[in-house]
Amino acid sequence: MTELNDLYTYSSVLGDSENDAGTFRVDLGPEGPALQWSDGMFRLHGYQRGEVVPSLELIFAHKHPEDRERCEEIVAQVSRNGGFFCMYHRIVDARGKTRRVLTAGEGFLDGNGAVIALEGVTVDLSRTLQRETEQAARDAVAGATATRTVIDQARGILMGQLKLGSDEAFRMLVSTSSHRNVKLVVVAAELVQLANSPEARTYLDRAVRAIQLNSRPDRAGGRRVG
Repeated sequence: MTELNDLYTYSSVLGDSENDAGTFRVDLGPEGPALQWSDGMFRLHGYQRGEVVPSLELIFAHKHPEDRERCEEIVAQVSRNGGFFCMYHRIVDARGKTRRVLTAGEGFLDGNGAVIALEGVTVDLSRTLQRETEQAARDAVAGATATRTVIDQARGILMGQLKLGSDEAFRMLVSTSSHRNVKLVVVAAELVQLANSPEARTYLDRAVRAIQLNSRPDRAGGRRVG
């Protein structure tokens, strides 16, 4: 029996570091299913080649308990009807490590329309998802920090131009945000941009006066801080 080769993978998050992945084949004969695994499939399940004999029972035993039933249903359906299949699910390897994997493949038919084999690949997405989650968290923190910085800068401009306290300057920004129905950070960014532009002397005073006007009690509405 020819051993299966592993596949080439690429993750835009991991760069040159490849995903853990493997290929498999299930031959559906009268004596029952016979499985072949590439070396990568053994590694994904926490084994080395020769330690275990691949079987459907072994595969399903490593599915996460919450995912196993649905995975069994899909494999059974493809084994009856053929066609393509794709499953994003979790497996628990022999060391107890939970991996988030994507399994995709196809059920092949013979000339009589009977399914004779399943072939496919399994790719471990755990590291990719972890990196993306970490990056999203970093971006969120950076975005929140940048927002606070812009608002603080705009508040400082109003404090300097109108000789206001910090709280009163902030209330002016909030009131203008509500009056214009735009986010507070947009109002702040526009003011900071004007202050840093070559036309600052011409337009900054007008912008500050507009914010001062919008913050009058008869103009103020509900606050829109976000």
